[in-house]
Amino acid sequence: MTTDSTSKNRRPNILLIMSDDLGYEAIGCNGGTSYATPRLDALAESGMRFENAHVMPLCTPTRVALMTGKYNFRNYIGFGLIAPEEVTFGHLMSDAGYKTCISGKWQLYSYNPPDEHPEMRNKGQKIEDAGFDEFCVWHPHHTEDKGSRYKDPIIYQNGEFLNDMDGKYGDDIFADYITDFAERNQDDPWFVYWPMALTHRPLEPTPDSPEFAEFQPPSNKTLGGKTWDELENWPDDAKFYKDMVEYHDKLIGRVVDRLEDLGQRENTLIVYLGDNGSPVEVCSMMHHHTEVCGGKGMTKDRGTHVPLICNWPSTIPASVVQTDLIDNCDHLPTILEAAGVPVPEGYVVDGRSFLPQLKGDEGDPRDWLFFHFEPMSGRVQRPAQRFIRDHRWKLYEDGRLFDLSTDPEEEVALLDEEDTAASRETRRRLEPIFAQMVR
Repeated sequence: MTTDSTSKNRRPNILLIMSDDLGYEAIGCNGGTSYATPRLDALAESGMRFENAHVMPLCTPTRVALMTGKYNFRNYIGFGLIAPEEVTFGHLMSDAGYKTCISGKWQLYSYNPPDEHPEMRNKGQKIEDAGFDEFCVWHPHHTEDKGSRYKDPIIYQNGEFLNDMDGKYGDDIFADYITDFAERNQDDPWFVYWPMALTHRPLEPTPDSPEFAEFQPPSNKTLGGKTWDELENWPDDAKFYKDMVEYHDKLIGRVVDRLEDLGQRENTLIVYLGDNGSPVEVCSMMHHHTEVCGGKGMTKDRGTHVPLICNWPSTIPASVVQTDLIDNCDHLPTILEAAGVPVPEGYVVDGRSFLPQLKGDEGDPRDWLFFHFEPMSGRVQRPAQRFIRDHRWKLYEDGRLFDLSTDPEEEVALLDEEDTAASRETRRRLEPIFAQMVR
C-alpha cells in the first residue's frame, strides 16, 4: 500500500464501469426485485444513485457518445464502429498524465462480415489506436473472429491473444486485469474503462451456475458456416439472465474489495451505468408487483433509461438519490473535471459535467435530453430518429408528443391539433432545439 493513495493532493483514480444490456429495472436499489445486486446496492447506499440517467437504445451509439462526449450526429459512422480519427477519453486522460486501461468489450472496428456491406470492412478504430496504455478486450478486430465472450473466451491483451482459455470466463479475466493494473499503478493516478461483456446475449451459464461445468459454447472452429451473430440469435435460455446479472454484481464487488485492500478506495471515483435497456425477451419485476420488459433497441424509456451509481468516499455524500436528468454525453466532461483535466481547445463537447451534483452542490442541471439515434447497420435497418425529453414530455422531430407521466409506453401521441396549453408550451420550448442539432 502506498502512503499517498488517499492524499487530497493527488488526482483521483477513476473507474468507469458499463454493463451491457441491463436497464434501470434490474438493480435492487432502483426497486428491482428479480435479481440480487448487493454490491451495487451498497455502492448506492454509500454514494449517489440517479433516477433519470439516459443513454442511446443500442450499444454502439451509446459507446461512441460516452467515449467522446458528443451527440451521435457529429461522429457516428456505423454500427460496431468508431471513427478512426476520433479522440476518446482514453486519449485525453493519457495525454493528461493518467495511466489508462480498457478491459472488456471493444467491438468498434470492422463489425460487418465479409459478405455484408464490404465498404464498411476494415473501418472503425483499432483498439491499439484508442488512446489507452493497456488493453484486455474481446472482439478487437473482424466480427467473424470474435469468438466467445464468456466461457472459453477469445481475449486480446496488449497486442496478443491469450492462450489456455478453456474453462475460463471472460468477465473474470477483465476484472482480474483491472485489479492487477490498479496494483501495478499505485504510485500514479489511473483511469480504467470497464465495458463489461455481461449481461449481453447469448444468455449462458456463469461460473456460479450449476450448468457451467458441462456447458460447451461454440467455437470459431465449430460455427458450421454461421456467423457469430447468427449464433447469438439461437434460442438461448432467458433463465440465465438472472445468473448473469448477479454474477456481474459479484465481479464489481470483487474489484471494489481489491481497491479497498490496496488502499485506493478512498480516492477512487467509481461510475457505474448501463449501455441501453435490458433484452426484450427478459421481463423483470420492480417492487415485487410491477413487470418491466426489456426495451433494448426501442426509443421508449425502457430502451434508454439505465442505472447510474457514483461512489467516491472522499467526496460524494452517502445515501443520496439524485433526480437531475443525466445525458450519456455528460460522463466525459464529468470525468475530466474530476481529474482536473481541461477540455482541449477545439474539442467539441455536448455533455455537461455533473461533478457539482456529485459533491452535493446544485450544479447546472439539464432541462432536457437530446437523442440522435441512427444505428446505420446492415442488420439494423432503421431510419434515424431524433427526440427530446424532459422530466415529463417527450417530443419527436416528426411532431409526435407524449406525456410520459401518464403514457410512459408512448401509446397515444398528441398531435398539434390536440394540444393543450401545457403541450403547446412544451412544443414552443423544445422544437427550436432540433434546429440547433445539425444532421
